[in-house]
Amino acid sequence: MTKTKLIMAGCGIAALLLSISSPVLAQQPVIPLYLGVAPGSENARQKEREVIGPTDNQPRIRNVTQPTLAAYLPDRDKANGTAIIIAPGGGFMHLAIKKEGYDVARWLQARGVAAFVLKYRLINTGETEEEYQKRSAELARATPSQPNLERQTVIAQAVADGRQAIRLVRQRAAEWGIAPDRIGLMGFSAGGILTMSVVMKHDAESRPNFAAPIYGGSTEGQAVPADAPPLFIAVADDDRAFSASSAKLYLEWKAAARPAELHIYSQGGHGFGMSKRGLPVDGWIDRFGDWLRQQGLLTATPSTRVHQ
Repeated sequence: MTKTKLIMAGCGIAALLLSISSPVLAQQPVIPLYLGVAPGSENARQKEREVIGPTDNQPRIRNVTQPTLAAYLPDRDKANGTAIIIAPGGGFMHLAIKKEGYDVARWLQARGVAAFVLKYRLINTGETEEEYQKRSAELARATPSQPNLERQTVIAQAVADGRQAIRLVRQRAAEWGIAPDRIGLMGFSAGGILTMSVVMKHDAESRPNFAAPIYGGSTEGQAVPADAPPLFIAVADDDRAFSASSAKLYLEWKAAARPAELHIYSQGGHGFGMSKRGLPVDGWIDRFGDWLRQQGLLTATPSTRVHQ
């Protein structure tokens, strides 16, 4: 057996074990991003855990050290060859895995898009809610002159996971019936920061063909890359964290003569995701679908009719 086949076999076994061991991910193939331990996480000892709340009934995942992709592959007759990797948010301390992950993936899957929910590496926030709150307070005390080094390290690892996710989907594109030039990256809040970090710095294999930072991410003052992909940006005006930076991001893309579309909703706050609030912001995902259609990404081509 060749080295490549051994690697693929190992990944397949690991994916099967992961899908069996995690009830939240049941029924969906789960693909490890790396063979073995993720680079840089060799000494990580925290245990990944799923919690509900505490302020709502939303599931959250904490303490991720082994990044994965949960694959939502469309039916053969609906597949259009487009793929989107989805990075949920959570301040790099947890992942809002349902409203900013699985719910988005199912919406895309129903429209023929191969969706992959990225579970990227997170800060160690301990085992209990008390430990989580303590870590949150510690991180809040960080300043630009005195940054939290652990947070900086984990963000760099999370961004590396984003790049690796694109590489992996591109490498296996033929297997999954995906066009290698139709692979996008979407992120929410911290996932938006991850998304824009990958957009701003990538190689040929990790470049997203399009991107959707949803209430998150900026250029961090860097020049827009010459190969910058089309952007779809959505945010609420009453989002104190990201409304201004989202508008600025759009203007920077336009100044660089790169394609972008921006939606600013008057209400919605931060973290609306796929939640329904009885507000116009509830329709942001439909506007994203309109944008995908306009880009030609919901129309299948003959070369994308091969399926997994």
